Amino acid sequence: MKFSSTIAITIGLVATVSAGPLAYGACQAGCASIVMACYSAAGFTWGATAGATAPASIIACNAAFGKCSAILPYY
Repeated sequence: MKFSSTIAITIGLVATVSAGPLAYGACQAGCASIVMACYSAAGFTWGATAGATAPASIIACNAAFGKCSAILPYY
C-alpha cells in the first residue's frame, strides 16, 4: 500500500465527527433562522403549505433548508 493511500484512509476515518445534543440543536436553530429569513424576504410564512403551486422563491428556500439540514452533525 502506498504511503498516500494510507494517509487518505486515515483522514477518512478521522474525519467522522460526532456532536452532542446542544451542538445539534444550535445547528437546527441556525438552519431554521435561515429558512425563516428566506421566507420573510419572499413575503411568505414558513410552515404554510402551498403544495405544487409554490413559487420558485419558496422552492429555493426549501432547497436551501434541505441542504443546511443535510450537513448537520449527528450526535
